[in-house]
Amino acid sequence: MIRFLQRDNRLTKALFIVIIAAASVSMVVYLIPGLTGQSAATGDTYAVVYPHWYNRFLSSGETISQQRVSQMARQQAQQQHYPDNPMIMNLLEQRIGQQMVQQQIMLAEADKLGIRATNADVIQFLHNGPTGQVLFPNGVFIGDDQYARLISERLNTTVTEFENDVKRDIVIKRLQALITAGVAVGDQEVRDKYRKDNIKIKFDYAVISVDDLRKQINPSDSDIEAFFKKNVARYASAVPEERKIAYFAFTPNQLPGGVPQPSQQEIQQYFAAHQSEYSIPEQAKSRHILIKVDAGADAKTDAAAKAKAEGLLKQIQGGANFADVAKKNSDDPGSKDSGGELGFAQRGHMVPEFDSAIFTQKIGDTKIVKSQFGYHIVQVEERQQAHAQQLNELLPTIQATLIRQKAATAEENYAHALTSEAIKNGLEKTAAAHRLDVATTPLVGRQGVVAALPDGSQMISKAFESKQGDPPQFATTGEGYAIFQVTGVAAAHAPAFADWKAKVTEDYRDERLPILLSQKTAELAAKAKSSNDLAKTAKEMGATVKTSDLVGQTGQVPDLGQVGQVAPQLFDMTPGAISGPINAQRTGVVAKLVDKQEPTVDEIAKNYDQMRDQILEERRSEAFNVFSSTVFNDYKKKNRIRLNAKAQSSEAPGE
Repeated sequence: MIRFLQRDNRLTKALFIVIIAAASVSMVVYLIPGLTGQSAATGDTYAVVYPHWYNRFLSSGETISQQRVSQMARQQAQQQHYPDNPMIMNLLEQRIGQQMVQQQIMLAEADKLGIRATNADVIQFLHNGPTGQVLFPNGVFIGDDQYARLISERLNTTVTEFENDVKRDIVIKRLQALITAGVAVGDQEVRDKYRKDNIKIKFDYAVISVDDLRKQINPSDSDIEAFFKKNVARYASAVPEERKIAYFAFTPNQLPGGVPQPSQQEIQQYFAAHQSEYSIPEQAKSRHILIKVDAGADAKTDAAAKAKAEGLLKQIQGGANFADVAKKNSDDPGSKDSGGELGFAQRGHMVPEFDSAIFTQKIGDTKIVKSQFGYHIVQVEERQQAHAQQLNELLPTIQATLIRQKAATAEENYAHALTSEAIKNGLEKTAAAHRLDVATTPLVGRQGVVAALPDGSQMISKAFESKQGDPPQFATTGEGYAIFQVTGVAAAHAPAFADWKAKVTEDYRDERLPILLSQKTAELAAKAKSSNDLAKTAKEMGATVKTSDLVGQTGQVPDLGQVGQVAPQLFDMTPGAISGPINAQRTGVVAKLVDKQEPTVDEIAKNYDQMRDQILEERRSEAFNVFSSTVFNDYKKKNRIRLNAKAQSSEAPGE
């Protein structure tokens, strides 16, 4: 039972929803604003919340464990498939930890109002909530042992801690219900909301593209130069910092004494240490012809495929060439052109029926096997028992590996030695002493290249971390090492206008483009309304006219985007009306409504309850957010929250 559950990812999500729900019920402020520097809690304490003013003096606040915060962050990171990403983990710890601070504040307020949850409430919640089908299949509890194992394996926590989380969740939901009990929504409001959200429209629309407008912006040299002078601060550091680097490099072929070769003893030692890597598992070589049968095919189709497979098998058994039959008849595109050849496969790598056949049939036998893909005519060509490779089989591979390792070590040692020598004697003398040549790059930027090196990126990166005159260093080059020194630095500076003219021209166009798009779209809208002829006006102004499908608020329209977001005003227009200018970022649009369909009275009635519940939920969330934010700000103002130094804070959205 438990193993089955381990393969059911929905269970983990359901359990995690339970333990995190209490920390985030209807709360939008999840990053605590203005708490930087208020760090008093230490050790395993993420934060301390003081429910009353006197708790601060008595040091009797409610503690939130850093270990618990980290544990929940890891669980959520695994759910999001980021278990080893430090940046994601840090963000999750901040959010979950600070959600738990808000949760604790809400629990304190609930306690003041006498809101509680009992063990019976927990059992009822687990029975009827998202975990009910798992913990109480067919209404019967899975048992304490399986329950404890499940919570431990899936959540890495104890039953007690899990049920405490459930209790907190119940309490906060009851608090929310109490605070929002007075929230209501009117009958007409529900009907109007559904009607507005479900209107569908069809419209013609004229499109002005920024790509077309860009071609119309052709500033004179004086315009561009004036723009350059006006934006002098913008271009003050337009030319990035660059550096000149002196270096000499060597390849493995230039190592003193050449590339070191491994001894027989070293080969033997390497083989002995890595023997487990050289075992070959049992494997079988086969070929097949597939007569495909789609999942859910009826009995007649299945029987026809089976009959075809049997007929082909008789041909092969009668002397027909297997490869020729496969090329003409197999439905497996991956193997038919090679005569059905599949090569060697290890146990468990094929679908079960096929896997069983290639490891049990006699070598050379040809039989029919059925799998989820259809009927296979399978022929086993060869089998190899599991065995360990011998040293003589692996000698070239091991030699090559050891040569690479020795060469890498020798190269690094040589680079260290040359660098030490260059620090003492200088690049020129050191290079000359080892018959190497010093080269100097032109000024190069951080993203530049060194043409003479296979890969100069590490040398450039290190050069930008150094100062002019710093001692020589070394860096890999993709084919050896370079010993280098920064010999010149050109600070970031403003370019000469002549050198930057093309870039300034594009910047000029970028700045003018939104203005021109707005002007042209407004002009198109005004003329189209005046003439009441969008198509004619669009043609005169060189705009393209298109027609939308019948779309709702979330409908996507080419060159416009999501209609409800970009042009919600279209849903308030009457058929035949022409819109004002619509800014769709990369385009300017003017639309003429062609058709408008509103939901019927019956449709509104059918969806009335769902819409009312949706509006109520939104209103209740808003009301509880106002309450929780007000309480939270009061706690913060009265210094009733203390954070661990690790619990970094930042401004909440909207603050």
